[in-house]
Amino acid sequence: MNSMLLEDFWSAARSAVPELPVHAPQPWAFGATPEHADDLLALVFDGTKTGTASALCDIEAEGEEVPRVGEVSIILDGRDSPRAVIETTAVVTVAFDEVTAEHAHAEGEGERTLAAWREIHERFWRDYSQSSEGFASDMLVVCERFRLVFPR
Repeated sequence: MNSMLLEDFWSAARSAVPELPVHAPQPWAFGATPEHADDLLALVFDGTKTGTASALCDIEAEGEEVPRVGEVSIILDGRDSPRAVIETTAVVTVAFDEVTAEHAHAEGEGERTLAAWREIHERFWRDYSQSSEGFASDMLVVCERFRLVFPR
């Protein structure tokens, strides 16, 4: 990622939303491919996607922290360009088979049903898990809700 591009983006975001922290958070993208990142970002921009989910074992394998309420994130598009700032509004960790229909709907993908969410996410974690644990129906999933703070 071009650090100048990130600095310019963060400066624009802070000008529009002065209560953002002085230092830019680590940027990241939704999904595992550039196309998926762009598709999911489009759902954020149109207000359809207000939630996301991460496998707790992947968070731990990557040495990351579980998201916290009030935390802000820079979201990248499929070309690693910063495009949005989101703020985490809720976080709950549950087993995969206990994710709610409400959360599935908030993620905005596919038919927005729990069945579709389970199919999409099982396939995702089977194909892209960062942990050696891989997918299991009782694996812990961090369900995060967010709001769009700054779009570009």
